[in-house]
Amino acid sequence: MVLANYWEFPGGKIEPGETPQQALYREILEEFNCVIQVGEPVTKTLYEYEQFFVHLETYLATIIKGTPQILEHAEAKWAPRQQLLKLSFAPAHLPSIEKLLAEP
Repeated sequence: MVLANYWEFPGGKIEPGETPQQALYREILEEFNCVIQVGEPVTKTLYEYEQFFVHLETYLATIIKGTPQILEHAEAKWAPRQQLLKLSFAPAHLPSIEKLLAEP
């Protein structure tokens, strides 16, 4: 999903035969050249934009190898969860942010 002037969590489309967790692992490797351990699910969201629907599954993840490099995006930012609301996220991501902020 690409929406101009909005931040989004990293990830992408699920390829045939992949689980959401496998897709996230692959996308982070492709987009940031990092190996991650995919953790617990955060939310599953179905969001309707004006011209399309988004089914977004958000997971916790930990970088276990590599330093993030921006390979496919104009900009990337790692931010503590307390600062997420200061960033302008795409609307489909807001349920995930709200849940992350509600957790201790």
